[in-house]
Amino acid sequence: MAIESVIDTSRIEAMVAQLKAAAARAQGAVDPVQAGVKAEKAAPRVDFADVLKGAIDNVNDSQQQASKMSQAFAMGDDNINLSDVMIASQKASISFQTSIQVRNKLVSAYRDIMTMQV
Repeated sequence: MAIESVIDTSRIEAMVAQLKAAAARAQGAVDPVQAGVKAEKAAPRVDFADVLKGAIDNVNDSQQQASKMSQAFAMGDDNINLSDVMIASQKASISFQTSIQVRNKLVSAYRDIMTMQV
């Protein structure tokens, strides 16, 4: 008794079509399905300074929240658990360390650009 395995080629073809569409979008070609969507609504411009300020504000907010939670816990507030305080503190620490790494990468890229010979 032979066991035949049937391969569903329609799924494979669909996957290949998706990969080709993704490759075309990555190279700048317009996907026919997405062409109508792009014609309707253009992507809004994003200002780098606004994004950077928003990220820094989020880091500041998380640090202030962690500080308030730790102060409330130290004062004996029954609504705040030690685990919540520790989690908020770790989130603030991780977001701060991430912002430091981003800053270091930006400074490094700036230095590389400034030392380029034109």
